[in-house]
Amino acid sequence: MFHLRQGQVFAVETPGAPTAEALLLRSGRVSAADWATVSPTGTLVPAEELVTRGHIGAAELQVVTVMALRDAVFAVVAGETAECVAVPPRSAPTTPAARGDDPLKLLDEAARKVAGLAALPQAVLPDRERVVAGAGVVGPAEHLARQRREILFHANGRRTARDIAFTVGRGVYHVTVEISRMLGEGLLERAGRGEVLGTTESRSVPALEPRRGAHGAGTAGADADLPYRTPGASGFTMKSRLG
Repeated sequence: MFHLRQGQVFAVETPGAPTAEALLLRSGRVSAADWATVSPTGTLVPAEELVTRGHIGAAELQVVTVMALRDAVFAVVAGETAECVAVPPRSAPTTPAARGDDPLKLLDEAARKVAGLAALPQAVLPDRERVVAGAGVVGPAEHLARQRREILFHANGRRTARDIAFTVGRGVYHVTVEISRMLGEGLLERAGRGEVLGTTESRSVPALEPRRGAHGAGTAGADADLPYRTPGASGFTMKSRLG
């Protein structure tokens, strides 16, 4: 769900990427104890309340909020979209960005990220392949950077890059890129079948071309007066095959 106000995107919600709340809690920026003082029942709270009570600075909160927004757009572009429809707002996002972003600017940035990911020799999509530590990796691997150690610890053969991003409280784009690099270095291995980028067969970048829904339409009627991308307009394609 893209939350728009006067044509600007202030928040994006998708199961494909951690929300700002998830990034705050799971990364340790806001402790569970501090969160409980603001929300004893565990329900979501306005982000400003965290700042008011001194649990996080306003500037840091804004950085996390913007990061979550852009990461969510990447997850949408890297995934598949069956249809788009404009609907009246049902509820306000808990952590909207202080300043909105232009929708096409956000989509262009996400497309560049997908293209950069596709250029990696062992790239994977965030929600397709599960990974496990490479056969030659033994011990705690203390010589690796913290982010890589976290990924290795959680790469149990049942988690995708998206799953690991949620677990460690990091952006799904950065975790997906790091996993792709670690696959190329032999630190990780693929644990099952899935879609792989950067191999021999070519197709258009996911979600940049109109997808056909159940009724054969790429949009959902006249209310969906939203911009869409023409296949190939970006000038690049992604390489993929079934692994």
